[in-house]
Amino acid sequence: MKNFFLFLVVINLQAKKVLIIGGGGREHALAWKIAQSPQVEKVFVAPGNAGTLYEQKTRNVVIDVNDFDGLTSFAQENNIDLTIIGPEVPLANGIVDVFKKQNLDCVGPCKKAAQLEASKDFAKAFMVRHNIPTAKYKTFTNAEDAKDYARLQKIPLVIKADGLAAGKGVVIAQTLKEAEQAIEQMLVQKKFGHASQKIVIEEFLEGNELSFIVLTDGKTIVPLVSSQDHKRLLDGNKGPNTGGMGAISPAPIMTRQLHDRIMQEIIEPTIAGMAQEGCEYTGFLYAGLMITKEGDPKVLEFNCRLGDPETQVIMMRLQSDLYDLCDAVYKKQLQNIKPQWSLQPAVGVVLASGGYPQQYKKGYLIDGLTLKSPDDCRIFHAGTVSKDDTILTNGGRVMCVCAGGDNLDCARELVYKRINKINWPDMFCRADIGL
Repeated sequence: MKNFFLFLVVINLQAKKVLIIGGGGREHALAWKIAQSPQVEKVFVAPGNAGTLYEQKTRNVVIDVNDFDGLTSFAQENNIDLTIIGPEVPLANGIVDVFKKQNLDCVGPCKKAAQLEASKDFAKAFMVRHNIPTAKYKTFTNAEDAKDYARLQKIPLVIKADGLAAGKGVVIAQTLKEAEQAIEQMLVQKKFGHASQKIVIEEFLEGNELSFIVLTDGKTIVPLVSSQDHKRLLDGNKGPNTGGMGAISPAPIMTRQLHDRIMQEIIEPTIAGMAQEGCEYTGFLYAGLMITKEGDPKVLEFNCRLGDPETQVIMMRLQSDLYDLCDAVYKKQLQNIKPQWSLQPAVGVVLASGGYPQQYKKGYLIDGLTLKSPDDCRIFHAGTVSKDDTILTNGGRVMCVCAGGDNLDCARELVYKRINKINWPDMFCRADIGL
């Protein structure tokens, strides 16, 4: 009997509690994957969505992602072993610094390091200082100066709000008129508020986009499997930029040679450069890249967290224990971990509300959903809410339907077959993800 109680005590000591901060598709995918760990007893998601509400081992917590006092208090009161921060805004606002002051284990970069995403101007200047390949650029706070510069540049041009704009602060201007209009909207009309008090104007790079995401403890760097995001709203990569309309993994253009170049020319100099500048980088680092026609990788942007919807397809392929990976980051033991991946490719297609990425309506009943994801695919919720055992739309990007397969065509077929069973008024998606 004594040995039995000792066994229970040991089991209880090993049972971990994890807090995931955020309420999108990325956080649903993280909660789903980390709940599979035999070490994890409970996964709390703040605030979560209708999808995380029904996952095994998970529980939603009604705390805003920027309520740092509420989140740290919850972590302390519930003996949380590890916190994973999903969205960029709390990272940019210094949530990791707050958690560390309270001696709470968490995964993510500090506020100073998160400037790589929080300020396009900071990121571009950092890349120039450390010889990291990127498009040529110039920063402006005055609209007339920006327009004068634009008139001298080759069209198309890329106009970016300096700060965080939920993936919508980038305009690819196909004409000078469009460039001047974007400059006016950002600097004069303050379309993105404080985020567009400063803008960056970049040369337009042609080629293939690639998402390259790594996990680092500040010294050891573990690359995740490659993925490719589809940012534009419409088929054929047309229409405005969005937060992402779908993703595939692996990226078709990825080769071992290209992988090694990205690590040597971009990722390693970035982590080393941050350390040299006194802001050691830990957590997930996302490099949005353009692979030029000449085959050279150049940085379009840095994100200081996992991408969305890239996370969804990456988690579909991860075969290792996600808790072990994240715990090793905080303990600076990442050199001991080598994640295992499924060889099957994965496809994820975002279902969005009509009007996204501009104005859209919420509160539509979603038909064709079951509380449990079907066996042949996985549905990760983003902008959803549960009401009276029904699921309603609650955002622009509502969910991401994902599947793996022997090849991309097989995975695509499963995804779109499932999408055909889901419906709400004005629902739309791209039909060419993975082609």
